[in-house]
Amino acid sequence: MSVERPGVATPRTLPRPLRPFRHRDYRLLAVSMGFSLFASGLWLVAIVYQVIALGGGPSELSLVAAAASLGLVLSVLGGGVAADRLPRRRVLISVEVVRIASAGLATGLALAGSMQLWHLAVIAFVVGAAEAFFFPAYSAALPTMLPADELLAANGVEGMLRPVAQQALGPALAGLLVGAFAPGAALLGAALAYVLALLPLLTMQLAPTSPTGDGPGSVLGDLREGFAYFVRTGWLFATLAFASLLVLVILGPIEVLIPFAVRDQTGSGPSGYAFVLASYGVGAVIGSIIASAGRLPRRYLTWMLLLWGAGSAPLALMGLTDQLWLMGAAALVVGVTGAMAMVIWGTLLQRRVPPHLLGRVSSLDFFVSLALMPVSMALAGPVGDALGLPITFVLAGAIPVFLAIAAILGWRLYRDEIAHPLDAPVSASPAS
Repeated sequence: MSVERPGVATPRTLPRPLRPFRHRDYRLLAVSMGFSLFASGLWLVAIVYQVIALGGGPSELSLVAAAASLGLVLSVLGGGVAADRLPRRRVLISVEVVRIASAGLATGLALAGSMQLWHLAVIAFVVGAAEAFFFPAYSAALPTMLPADELLAANGVEGMLRPVAQQALGPALAGLLVGAFAPGAALLGAALAYVLALLPLLTMQLAPTSPTGDGPGSVLGDLREGFAYFVRTGWLFATLAFASLLVLVILGPIEVLIPFAVRDQTGSGPSGYAFVLASYGVGAVIGSIIASAGRLPRRYLTWMLLLWGAGSAPLALMGLTDQLWLMGAAALVVGVTGAMAMVIWGTLLQRRVPPHLLGRVSSLDFFVSLALMPVSMALAGPVGDALGLPITFVLAGAIPVFLAIAAILGWRLYRDEIAHPLDAPVSASPAS
């Protein structure tokens, strides 16, 4: 029989989205992640205006952005191996140390007036490479500190923090600092925020990394093991194949063509584009809250793919309407459904992937998501010019629906999810 102390919140008295915060180490990790995302929002805006301060334009900014993306892509699979082979707390601490050093170096060069474009490109490459080690280690650490039935809520917390801290608060403060002082002030703010992200990690405790069944091997051997698991696991292969095609179809229109749709169809300018982006961010927060407040649906694979696939259908409205509020409403729905699917996906990985493979599978997920991103953005402009914005957005909204149905039926995911239920109560719980 358990005795509950008066005034102490228990799993039954806490709302479901708040239950992970019962655990001390999760609270520390969540605070660290919040500051880290906030710092990244500062950093992303600061480097844009630092490029401009150096006299650069779109081509120079593309060079710096490409350097960051290259660092991320080249390192992401190695980040998964590190998450499975090394203590994850040490990996997370190392990431923040690298970010602090990089942002600190950029601040020093900017405030001293010594910054050159190649300096910024090299620093952006290093920051991008460090970012590749963060998510696999974070994703693999969660199941070691939380009961399985609280992972959905924890992934919902991440889904809420990202748009609020990284896409809203961080950029807002960066804009104020750049406007009042100089880009160097925003770079300094990013460095200080990364320090705040490091401090909780220093007192956090994590369970040791789970050993593999075959003992320690080579890095290439670890990569082969992760890839072999991906190929032979039907639900994982189907979902990542769907996700890669989804990125190809929708990301370019969202990132490249929406500003032109807002301008040409509604007559609005930057404020209208900002409204659409804000609507998407608000939708992501709402979707994360909805997903984290409930349980995993019994048909979790079907729901997840339909949320992504059918949830993209409102993109068709982007090319058909001349009303800004309708564009905002479409972006809101896409944000809600996409965030709900992402919360289910993160939880699904943590529940069904063997612990000793979770870092590598998470990095493979990250890699697949990144692989076709530049292709989609490169194709969006020419396709939009050739077909016109209305047809391009109609295709971007319709194709994902058919991709989702093909994945569900082609890999018989409706059978897999029933054979491997995740909605049953879980009694095992890590120590708080």
